[in-house]
Amino acid sequence: MNRFEGPGGREARIRFLDGDFQILAPGSYVICAITGKHIPIDEMKYWSVARQEAYCDAAASLEAEKRAGALPNQHR
Repeated sequence: MNRFEGPGGREARIRFLDGDFQILAPGSYVICAITGKHIPIDEMKYWSVARQEAYCDAAASLEAEKRAGALPNQHR
């Protein structure tokens, strides 16, 4: 489903898997857990399986890892 097909304008519910994802409820976008930006489903590239969150870009993904204390040599 691309962004021009139905159900437009609705947030999708997704289960994030390793290297893939499963759409639980159809929609055209998900929301970045760090920035709050809408991410079109067909453009989604970054997510966390452990936290079940989507990120709009690599910088947002890195920020999420920092906040979670998940980087090597990072003290919690």
